[in-house]
Amino acid sequence: MPCGVLPEQGSLSCLWTRAEMTREQYILATQQNSLPRIENPQLYPVGIYGWRKRCLYFFVLLLLVTMIVNLAMTIWILKVMNFTVDGMGNLRVTKKGIRLEGISEFLLPLYVKEIHSRKDSPLVLQSDRNVTVNARNHMGQLTGQLTVGADAVEAQCKRFEVRASEGEKVLFSADEDEIIIGADRLKVTGTEGAVFGHSVETPHIRAEPSQDLKLESPTRSLIMEAPRGVQVSAAAGDLKATCRKELHLQSTEGEIFLNADIIRLGNLPMGSFSSSPSSSSTPRQTIYELCVCPNGKLYLSPAGAGSTCQSTSNICLWS
Repeated sequence: MPCGVLPEQGSLSCLWTRAEMTREQYILATQQNSLPRIENPQLYPVGIYGWRKRCLYFFVLLLLVTMIVNLAMTIWILKVMNFTVDGMGNLRVTKKGIRLEGISEFLLPLYVKEIHSRKDSPLVLQSDRNVTVNARNHMGQLTGQLTVGADAVEAQCKRFEVRASEGEKVLFSADEDEIIIGADRLKVTGTEGAVFGHSVETPHIRAEPSQDLKLESPTRSLIMEAPRGVQVSAAAGDLKATCRKELHLQSTEGEIFLNADIIRLGNLPMGSFSSSPSSSSTPRQTIYELCVCPNGKLYLSPAGAGSTCQSTSNICLWS
């Protein structure tokens, strides 16, 4: 404000005004000196521009496409494999274990504790070649094997047993020493009968009712032995013993006893003499006549044109 002289204050008012103006100028000068002076200011852009920005957008788009493809493939696999909360496909996980429905194929070994089918359906194990079931001990060594093939069923074990439905009675058992058949009746239905390569030991052999019992050895001999005798009986039929060549009835320490009302020997040839071509003076006997004594003893007599039993009846006196 201009300096003037007031009648009340005089020169003091002008001095105060000058001092106030000097202080304002000092404050303004001090504020101007404290502000930084910017010379030639430059503007720097913030962000990604140019080819870097285009590459970033390309990678983001590629990542988005890959995620969409992976999501679509995952949904397709879940749909094809029939994934559910309980399992996948024919496989169901239950409280009692794993349940397979339908036909299932295993390309690698299967290790399970128990396999069983439903109550209303059978259990089928099928293979293009064979089905093999192995049993091993705690050391991994093979202790038993059952192989079902196209040509045969093979079992390799120390002892093979077939039990009844109750599980107590053994119907069939086999090991290295013996074979045991525990059935009440052994029935052979083959037309050729039963073939045994070696001896057979049994206390009783019989045929079914109204059926014939036939013991036959087509190419070898048939021998029946027992320490206390062999009994062959036919209670309601005939007993026949036939052979192709010779039938021998031999008793080393006893006798052969034929007890019947009629004993008939049929188809016996007639006896006749024949002279030897080398020596006409010495006849050779080729056929004998079978004779019987009053006590039942049988003996042979040289055959002739007629019966010679009377001429050789003195043999009965020696018995």
